[in-house]
Amino acid sequence: MSQPPKIDRQREHQANERTFLAWVRTCIALIGFGFAIARFGLFVHQLNIALTRTEPTPNPLFTSENLGLCLLLFGMVMLGLAAWRYNQAYWQIEKGDYQPNRLLVWIMTGAVMIFGLLSIPLLLLRNKVPPTPSGVQTQPRGLQREQGAGSREQGTHG
Repeated sequence: MSQPPKIDRQREHQANERTFLAWVRTCIALIGFGFAIARFGLFVHQLNIALTRTEPTPNPLFTSENLGLCLLLFGMVMLGLAAWRYNQAYWQIEKGDYQPNRLLVWIMTGAVMIFGLLSIPLLLLRNKVPPTPSGVQTQPRGLQREQGAGSREQGTHG
């Protein structure tokens, strides 16, 4: 069996590297989304407390922190699989016996679809903000104090 020309192998290796870098970008996006979703969940939780002045009882399973952590872990696992696949393709190119493998693509597709489905309850099962009685201010406590102090100061100088 003859070796492929050196220029063809070089192109194949460069294509393999570009594919690996595309997987790395995807993993970075998953890790970034995981971090953002987890932090945004904390923000929404604090905002809910500030507006309703009550501690909501979160669902122990469907929280944005759990989804964010899963996305972060999935991104790190996928990075390891991408490096393994890159190395596997490298040696197949060197031997002149490259065999495409779509398993990693199907794993990634299935996992992202599952994470998308798991995010649906986070959107639909939000605690509703109860309606406030008429005449009651709904501003956070810190803002009410600042406004109250400002009105007292204006009354003493007038």
